[in-house]
Amino acid sequence: MKFLSLLRHFGIDTSEPASDKSVKPPTARAWLPVRLLLSVGASIGVAMLLVLMLYITDLGLSVWERMQRAPTAFWVIYLLLLVLLSGVGAYLVWRVSRLGRPTDKSRRITLAKPPDEASLREQLERREAAGVTVDAIRQELDELQRRRAAGEIIVAVFGEISVGKSSLIRALLPGTDLAVDVRGGTTRQVTDYTWTSAAGDRLILSDLPGLNEADGTLDRMARDEALRAHVVIYVCDGDLTRDQYQALRVLVDLGSPVILALNKIDRLVATEVDLVRARLSERVGEGVEVASVQCGGTEEVTRIYHDGREETVLRERKPQVGELRHALQHYLDTDPQVLDSLRDTAVFVLAQQKLDEAVAQYRRQRADEIVQGYSRKAVFGALAAVGPGTDVLIQGYLGIRLLKELCALYEVSASEVDMQRFLDLAGNQIKRSFNLLLALVGNVFKAFPGMGTVVGGMLHAVAYGLIFESLGKAVARSLESRGELVSGPTLRMLEDDLSENLEARAKRLALLVWERQRGNENAGNTTG
Repeated sequence: MKFLSLLRHFGIDTSEPASDKSVKPPTARAWLPVRLLLSVGASIGVAMLLVLMLYITDLGLSVWERMQRAPTAFWVIYLLLLVLLSGVGAYLVWRVSRLGRPTDKSRRITLAKPPDEASLREQLERREAAGVTVDAIRQELDELQRRRAAGEIIVAVFGEISVGKSSLIRALLPGTDLAVDVRGGTTRQVTDYTWTSAAGDRLILSDLPGLNEADGTLDRMARDEALRAHVVIYVCDGDLTRDQYQALRVLVDLGSPVILALNKIDRLVATEVDLVRARLSERVGEGVEVASVQCGGTEEVTRIYHDGREETVLRERKPQVGELRHALQHYLDTDPQVLDSLRDTAVFVLAQQKLDEAVAQYRRQRADEIVQGYSRKAVFGALAAVGPGTDVLIQGYLGIRLLKELCALYEVSASEVDMQRFLDLAGNQIKRSFNLLLALVGNVFKAFPGMGTVVGGMLHAVAYGLIFESLGKAVARSLESRGELVSGPTLRMLEDDLSENLEARAKRLALLVWERQRGNENAGNTTG
C-alpha cells in the first residue's frame, strides 16, 4: 500500500485497467464505411488497368501500321538495333549474376603456383649471394637429376612404426631377408629393394623408417623420401589417427599417387574390414585407393587326431597382397611422363620448403646479430653523450638505422615516415617503464664488487641497451610473422620483451658498461 501511495504521489495512475467485459467489440455497422471505401478503390483500380491496356494496344497497332509502310532499309536497321539491345541486356544480366563470385582470374591468382626447377635455381643463386647456406637444396636437385637419368620408378612404403611396413615388403618380395621386430622401429634408414612386377615393370621398393618413434629424429627423413617417390604405399592397421591423417594429407595435396594399405586384416572379421575400409575411403577421398592386405607370418593351429590327441603347431600364414599388387599396377600402367611430372613437382615443393627454412634460419641469425650490434651502439652512444639531449639524438638516429636494416633483411618496404611514427609510438610506451628500468639497472650495478658511485650516464646506457634489444627483437618477430611493420602487434611484443629475462640481460650490459668505464679510467691514468 505504501508503494502504491508513493506512485500516486508522483502522479502515476495506479488504477486497475478495465476488464475485457467493459470493452465492446466493433459492430458490423462500424465496418460499413471501410468496406465501401475498399470496394470503390478496387473498382477504380480495375478501370485504370483496362484503360492502360487499351492505350497500349492502340499504340502498338498504330506503330505496326506505320512500320508496314516503312522501306526495307528501316526494317534492317530496326532488327539490328533489336539484336544489339538484346545482346547488351543479356550481358548485363550475366554480369549482375556474376557479382560476388570469384572470377577465373581471381582463382588463378589465389592458387599458389608450384615451383619449377628454373625458378628454384634462380632463387638459389640469389640467396647464396646474400649469405644463405643452400648446399642441402642443391643436393636435393642433384639427386633428382640422378634419378631422372637412372629412369628408376620408386615406390615408397610409408607409415607409422609397428604397422607392418617391412612385413609388407617381405610379402611382396618372397625370399627377401628383412629384419622385422615385433617391438617396432627396426628400420632406422632408407633401404631399397628391387622388384619386378607381374607385368614386367622393374621397381625400387623403399622401406622407410616409421613415423612417431620415441625421439622422432627419423620423421623428417621418412617424409622427405616419400615425397621423392613416384608412388607411395601408406600402411596403416586401422582407422587413421590425427598424425597419420596429416602425414597422408601432405602427400595427397601435392598430387603424389598414394595407395592406402590396410594391414593386419586377419585380426578383423569380414564385416569389420568392410567398415574400416569404408571409413578410410570416406576420410581420404576418392583419389586414394584403399587395399586390404595381410602380410603372412605364423599362426597357431591345433590338430586333433582320431585317437583324441591334440597338438598345437605353428604354420606359415599365406600373405594376401593381391589387391595391393592390382592397385600398384594401375599406377604403373600410367604414362611414365605423368609419374615423373608428379614426382618432380613434389621434389620441387620439398626443395622450396627447405630453401624457405634456410632463409628463415639465416634471417633469424642475422637479425640477432643486427639487434645485438645496435644494442651495443646504443650503450656506447649514451656513454659518449657530451651534453643534455644529445643521447636522445643519437638513439633516434640509431633507431631509424636499426629499422632500416631489419626491413632490408626481411625484404619489407617501409618509408622513413612510417619508421619515425613507429619509433614515436614506441617511445611513448617506453616512457612509462623507463624509471623502473633505471631502478633495476641500479640494483644490478650494486652487485659488482668494489663498485663505487654509479654515474647517471652508466644507468642510462644500460637502460638504452635493454630498450634497443627489446625493440629490435619485437620488430624482427613482427617482420618474420607478418611480412610488414605493423605498429600495434609490434608494440605488444615490445612490452612483453621488456619484461622477459630482464635481470640477466641487464647484468650482461652492465658488465659491458663497467668494463668500458674501467678501460677509459685506466687509459686516463696512463695518459696522466
